[in-house]
Amino acid sequence: MRLYLSSFDVGADPGRLARLVGGEMRAAIIVNALDHRAAARAQWLESQAAKLRALGFTVQELDLRQFFGARDRLSEALQKFDAVWVNGGNAFILRRAMRQSGCDLLLADLLERDRLVYAGFSAAAVIASSTLRALDRVSDPAEVPPGYDPAVVWDGLGFLPFSLVVHFESDHPESAAVGAEVEYYKRHRMPFRTLRDGEALVIDGIRNEVVGQAGLPR
Repeated sequence: MRLYLSSFDVGADPGRLARLVGGEMRAAIIVNALDHRAAARAQWLESQAAKLRALGFTVQELDLRQFFGARDRLSEALQKFDAVWVNGGNAFILRRAMRQSGCDLLLADLLERDRLVYAGFSAAAVIASSTLRALDRVSDPAEVPPGYDPAVVWDGLGFLPFSLVVHFESDHPESAAVGAEVEYYKRHRMPFRTLRDGEALVIDGIRNEVVGQAGLPR
C-alpha cells in the first residue's frame, strides 16, 4: 500500500509524492470535497492541477458525481491512472461521494494490489482512518450538495489503523478547532497522529514516515 497524506496542499516536500508514484505519472484529481462551494472548487482544481503538472504528472479530473451508482464505469476509469490526488474540503461530503460512486471499495482493492497511490490533503487524509467520529468538530456533516445522499457516513476508508489530525498547531482557520478533535481521541482512547501544515505522512509498504518539516517537536 502506498499513501501520501498531507496536512495541507501538496506539502513542503512534494517530490516525495512523485517518487512514490513513479511509472507513467498519470494522476486523477478528485475535488468532490468542495462540491458545496463552486467557486472554491474551480480555483482549487486549477491550482492543484498546476502543481501536479509541475511535478511531472499528467492530470485529469475525476468527478465522482458522474459515477454515482455506476461503480463498474468508475472501475474502468481508475485503470487509466497511477495515482489519485484528492483535494481537501468537507470530509463528510467527500466520504459520501466515495460511497455513492463505489470509489471507497475500488480504492481499497487497488491499494491492496499496489496498483495505485492514494494521495491528497486535509479531508483526503482524515477519511483514510476507520472512523469519522470527532470530525464534526472541524467539518459540517449537515452540508449536503445536490445529488448527494443526506445520510452521514461515519465509517472511514480504513486505510490507516489510527486517525490523522491535520492542521495541528498551524496557521490555518481550522487549527483552533483541532484541539477538540484531539481531546475526543484522548477521551475515547483512540489512536491518532498529528500533522502540521507542511507535513505529510508517507506510507510505502511497511515503511512509513512524516516528511516536510523535519526537526519540529511532535
